[in-house]
Amino acid sequence: MPVKSNNGSAANKFARAGYNAIVKRNSVFLTTIFVSAFAAEMAFDTVSDRVWDNINKGRQWKDISAKYTTD
Repeated sequence: MPVKSNNGSAANKFARAGYNAIVKRNSVFLTTIFVSAFAAEMAFDTVSDRVWDNINKGRQWKDISAKYTTD
């Protein structure tokens, strides 16, 4: 017969802590969603801009503007 432990596993403790910290209150849950979405958008935009700039290096105005402008 299996013995039940009152302490629970580490994963159960982690899940319970996450629930109590984030999901238990609706205002905290929604704030977490909005902040996470904003951070993901910023990260995606930064990475995609760097990839685009790397692929098109030497072909963009910021790279060739010195040839065509005079200060």
